[in-house]
Amino acid sequence: MPASSSEPEEKSASSGDSVPPPAHGRWSTAADRVAVVVNGRAKQVTEDLVETLDQIVQSGDLFVSRSLEEGKEIARTIVERGYPTVLTGGGDGTFVQMVSWVVQVSEELDRPVPRFGLLKLGTGNAMAWVLGAQYKRGRGVVADLARLRSEGGSRALRLIEIEDMLTPFAGMGADAITLQHHRQVRDLMQSTPVLRRLASAPVTYSVAIAGRTVPQFLLGNAPDFRIVNEGSPATRLGVDGQPVGRQIEAGELIYEGPARLLGLATIPYWGLGARAFPHAEDREDRFSMRVVNFGSIEAMSHLRSIWAGNYRSDRMHDFLVDKVRITCDRPTPLQVGGDVLGMRTSVVASLSKRPLRVVDYYSPPPVE
Repeated sequence: MPASSSEPEEKSASSGDSVPPPAHGRWSTAADRVAVVVNGRAKQVTEDLVETLDQIVQSGDLFVSRSLEEGKEIARTIVERGYPTVLTGGGDGTFVQMVSWVVQVSEELDRPVPRFGLLKLGTGNAMAWVLGAQYKRGRGVVADLARLRSEGGSRALRLIEIEDMLTPFAGMGADAITLQHHRQVRDLMQSTPVLRRLASAPVTYSVAIAGRTVPQFLLGNAPDFRIVNEGSPATRLGVDGQPVGRQIEAGELIYEGPARLLGLATIPYWGLGARAFPHAEDREDRFSMRVVNFGSIEAMSHLRSIWAGNYRSDRMHDFLVDKVRITCDRPTPLQVGGDVLGMRTSVVASLSKRPLRVVDYYSPPPVE
């Protein structure tokens, strides 16, 4: 499927907004139409899967994006056509990019922001754990499309705004380095015939952490961070997860000192089911900020409890905030939604102005 530089790529694309009569089992009214946007570069997005999706969604409602430019054009088309629901297929990065672009165009054109959902086709897929998306290769994606009609409810989700992007999680330090190392290890293993069958996400993450992240980052000196509150009063949480001390007012210092990882999130999960932010849903008007400064020995010794979200340490600090300015003493990698954006010495993160509606298979469907 060759990519077009002038029009976003669609399977069986229709002209303009005209929609042909739907086949049996497809969404049949404008209010039910669903735009499905898949990342053509994702490993799970095969020709067979695209053909299967094209048989389920209405003609012209399936988009395959293979570049940032195509993705932006697809977002504009989605808003102009007025789709009430948008599903992204790829990973958390695909979800973050499409949500950010669609919201920007919606505000630009003064159009309603659609409901968003996710098809689990990427590697980490933290959002899939939050929203209940399945994964059984192509079968799970097809099942989720069917569940959308019969089981899928909706709920509100606040995101974090950072560098003009809306994301459920972001981070500086060890998590961004790990993601970068994971991609390098995954690409190497997938390009090596003997190792290709072993290149599953758990294996590539384990190799990346043990072989690259720990020696390069976790054993070295941690960068020094300075975090200032620029929003509503912030709350510090104790090791038991309960508020401690007085609230931290705007302009006051929240944290200053070394940290190997600085994480931000409105959802509990980081990826692969790791419950990295157990306090992310404590308050709807705040997001979770976790500052970690323990080394590799402590991290590896307590990996299971850290993964489950119940590890406690006096070198792991949790805060509930709605806007912060973060500076560090040297360039440090930044990841947003699982995509590494590069090195930064200063970042501002704030809670999104309004919540989005998201497809949530854990929520009951609306009553007719």
